[in-house]
Amino acid sequence: MSQNNQKEVWVFIEHHQNKVQDVSLELLGKARELADDLNGRPAALLLGNQTTELINQVKAYGADAVYLVDSPELAQYKTLPYSRAACQMIKKHDPEIVLFGATHTGRDLAPRIASALGTGLTADCTDLKIADYTHRDKVYEKILYQIRPAFGGNIIATIVNPEHRPQMATVRDGVMPIPSPNGNGKSIDIIPEEVYFDKSDLAIEILKQEFEEKSIDLKGSQIIIAGGYGFGSKENFKLIRELADALGAEVAGSRAAVDAGFVDKGRQVGQTGTTVRPKLYIAVGISGAVQHTAGMKESSKIIAINNDPDAPIFKIAHYGIVGDLNQVIPKLIEQFKNRG
Repeated sequence: MSQNNQKEVWVFIEHHQNKVQDVSLELLGKARELADDLNGRPAALLLGNQTTELINQVKAYGADAVYLVDSPELAQYKTLPYSRAACQMIKKHDPEIVLFGATHTGRDLAPRIASALGTGLTADCTDLKIADYTHRDKVYEKILYQIRPAFGGNIIATIVNPEHRPQMATVRDGVMPIPSPNGNGKSIDIIPEEVYFDKSDLAIEILKQEFEEKSIDLKGSQIIIAGGYGFGSKENFKLIRELADALGAEVAGSRAAVDAGFVDKGRQVGQTGTTVRPKLYIAVGISGAVQHTAGMKESSKIIAINNDPDAPIFKIAHYGIVGDLNQVIPKLIEQFKNRG
């Protein structure tokens, strides 16, 4: 595929019940940065049925253009028609970069598109940037650097795809901030398109959908109390819940605490869990391995409680308490309760 002269950076827009999902808004903010570095423009790929109300949402969060495919066949997400529509749009308009959220939908759709187009795909990225790349004395200018943890989070890998277009990546939910909404007064280029489907694309019919509201909202929590393996047992982990109740906070845990069964998987913070940015993050019994700190280091205030004064968590904490959590936490609970 030839490179797009406009150097467009596309974001596949995930939406549910007429609302753009947070990961797509995060990616629109990043697409703006990447497009500026490329002297191009950020654009949204919006597939669905009767989705015109979403255009103002993607416009407010950074898109300069919307490639719109409106079809009854796209009313509900199904792999085959969505991949067919996306491939036709990409082949026709030839964007430089296409980004997807590393969600169930993105992880299902992006590999199929990459395979059909014969291009590369990097999954579960935590950062993206534009830079030059040199290989065997050949310089590739303004290539997408796709950055992600590898080998269980023990190293950070940078992956490039210099020869093929589009450059494609899925990006983990929450690793990039949602930009402030603006631009409601600016113009936006709306490009409506029609696509065709084969009978084989429509072989699957969705008869019924059931949705369960999330009971855990770590991303939206302003105060998070997270516990690690240092609690030693699920019984001791109850101290975290008592402290959270006293502060009106949400309970979270490290991967080690989740693997030990102290806390549910949905409450895991870190590279393989949720990335959070609360106003206050209290890490208790967490050593501070890079896999965990990658998911919480941008918190406004970090308090660490650990009995090891050399624990890595203290390097990023704003305040640290060295002591036995079984003694420290009850005292904190008492103080918070006394002060209301």
